[in-house]
Amino acid sequence: SGNHRKQTAKMKTAAALTALLGSAAAFAPATTGPATTALNVATGFEEVGGEPWDPLGLADLEDAADTFPNMFPRKQFLQEAEIKHGRMAMLAWTGVWATTSSGLGLGMHFPGAPVEPDWTKALGAWASEDPVGFGMILLFISICEGESVGHTGDNFRGMSTKDEPGNLNFDPWGLRGRLSAEQQARYKIVELKNGRAAMIAMASLFAWKSIPGSVPIMDVLSS
Repeated sequence: SGNHRKQTAKMKTAAALTALLGSAAAFAPATTGPATTALNVATGFEEVGGEPWDPLGLADLEDAADTFPNMFPRKQFLQEAEIKHGRMAMLAWTGVWATTSSGLGLGMHFPGAPVEPDWTKALGAWASEDPVGFGMILLFISICEGESVGHTGDNFRGMSTKDEPGNLNFDPWGLRGRLSAEQQARYKIVELKNGRAAMIAMASLFAWKSIPGSVPIMDVLSS
């Protein structure tokens, strides 16, 4: 009925505003005082005592690989991979949320793009119905990946000349220059932790799609 559709639209709008407010709070400028001073020693692992959580010692495998050198990646490669995959997962989660028409999804759609309600099949539908557009997407991804690898250098063997993992010097609006050192440190931690949460979220989505009932909360949110 008309009333039901209006209520559903209101719920989606409220969910969108809530998410946007949460994002704004996460990226709000850091407060001054002792809280800002603590950012100087922030590591992204505050929940586990400030040290990287690596009980299996996976980050140090290459240091112990005397027999087969360069078999395992160096720490810089692992740090870069975590940041990159976190960014991709945040984009993926946002894309799924924005285009899903059921549950709390926003139901957004690009005019002229193929219609596929199941996000797990959307890429295949786009490739079969619009191969030119699909090819342009792949080309764009290839260029981005090539620029990323070219800028990073050989960090798999610890030979990269870049000092800061995840920094591709991509700041066309000069946002970084407007931030203090404390704010920059805070945003690095915010991005790292949100990226980890997004990777877990995407893994949960795939598990939910592959194994019905494996993520009960999604059954509630999607209804």
